[in-house]
Amino acid sequence: MTATPIINTARLRLRGHTSTDLEQLCDLFATDRAVHMGGPIPRKQAWRWMASEVAMWDLMGHGAWGIETTEGEFIGQVGLLKPPHFPEVELGWTLLEKAEGKGYALEAAMGAMLWAWDQGFETLVSYIDPANTRSIALAERLGALHDPDAPLPEGETPEETIVYRHSPDSDGSPEAYT
Repeated sequence: MTATPIINTARLRLRGHTSTDLEQLCDLFATDRAVHMGGPIPRKQAWRWMASEVAMWDLMGHGAWGIETTEGEFIGQVGLLKPPHFPEVELGWTLLEKAEGKGYALEAAMGAMLWAWDQGFETLVSYIDPANTRSIALAERLGALHDPDAPLPEGETPEETIVYRHSPDSDGSPEAYT
């Protein structure tokens, strides 16, 4: 069994999920706020989806982290995810509404990305709905570049999904992202 590593940033702690986290995320996915992630998604389907992202740690050595503030408040998820229909490992994120607009997604995604580079990942992608301007802006703030030639998740089209590619700088270090 692979333990989810804990990553501490200036204001956040990335840690393994708890069932309470999944309940809050299922609530989020059932709303119109999940439109850019294929939602709203019925609770049963969202639960299975989230549980599979947690299980990726055992199956693949990477997966989803729960994001909490240093005060211990759960605010979302960040992950290195590769379900069977994804051609590459995705750096993905989602926040509860109360946490948006505070720079938490950037900080959490940066922590996950730096962990990936330390583990030897050579590249990551973010699959983004073209209408999700906030996620596109975040990917660009992380240094990702639009990669129109990247393969898309199975069954998705360029009208539904664009790919942003994250890479460490040319000497393999994450310094370009700090």
